Amino acid sequence: MIPTQGSSQQSPMDIHSFEKAMMNVVYNVCSIVTMPVEMVLRPQYGSQYCPPVIMVFTAVMMIVLPVFSAMADGFSRMLPFARFHGTIGFFGIGTLSKLYFMGSFVHGLRIWTRMVKMERESISTSEGPALPIFRILPGGWWVVRIIWEPLFVFTLSLVLPNFFILQSSAAHYLMLAALALAMKQYTAWYMQWKFLRDLLDARNAGPIIAKIVDNTATEDELATIHLASIPKDIPDDLRRDTASHIARAFSPEIQTNLQKGELNDQQTR
Repeated sequence: MIPTQGSSQQSPMDIHSFEKAMMNVVYNVCSIVTMPVEMVLRPQYGSQYCPPVIMVFTAVMMIVLPVFSAMADGFSRMLPFARFHGTIGFFGIGTLSKLYFMGSFVHGLRIWTRMVKMERESISTSEGPALPIFRILPGGWWVVRIIWEPLFVFTLSLVLPNFFILQSSAAHYLMLAALALAMKQYTAWYMQWKFLRDLLDARNAGPIIAKIVDNTATEDELATIHLASIPKDIPDDLRRDTASHIARAFSPEIQTNLQKGELNDQQTR
C-alpha cells in the first residue's frame, strides 16, 4: 500500500483488476465444461444464467469431443500389438452430445417464453433450485453447489461404467465436469465473499486512514493495513497525499470522504 515510484510498477488496483479478470476466466471456462451437466442438475435456471457466448463454446465442445473420441479410438486400433479397450456401455460421449443438443432445444423453448414474457421470472440470472434429492443432505446453498453436486456427478462417473451404462469416454467427461463444477461454484462463492470482505475492510480501514491524516496512528494500527511507520515530521500535504493513495487502494468511498474533509478544512481556514 506504500506509494511507489516509477511507471513500470503495478499499483494495487491493477493487481486487483488482474485478479478479478482471472477469476472471470476460470468461471467462464468452467461454465463451458459444466453447462451440459447443469442443465440436468438445475433445469429451472434463469434466462440470463447461460450467456450466448457460453452456449456457443459449449456446443463446439460437444461437437469436438465425439469426433476426438472416435479419432482416438480409431488410432488405437491401428497400433500393432496393442489393444486399448474402453469400458463397454450403452452410452458414450456421442450419445451425451446428442442428449445435450436435444436438451438445449427444450431449454431454448423454455427460455424463449421467459424472454418474451418477462413477468414469468423474478431474477433472470438465478441458477434455479437444486434437485429434490439434495434437499435431504446437510448443508446450505453453497455447500450443495460446491460439494454435493460435484460429488454426485463424480460418483456417477465411477458407478455407471461398472453397470455397463456409460462408456469410458462419457465417464471421463463426467469426471472432468465434476471437477469443473466444484471450481466454478467455489469461484462464484469466493467472488461474492471478496466483495463483502472488501466492504468490511474499507469500513475498518477508514478510521486508521483518518488517523494518518491527523498524525495519530500507532504502529500497530498501521500494521493492520500492511503499512510501515510514517515519520512524524513529514509535511502535512505529503501526509494527506499518502493517506489519499492508501484510501484509493481500499475503496473509492474513503477517498471521497477524505476529499470532502480536506475541502471542509480549507473552508474553515
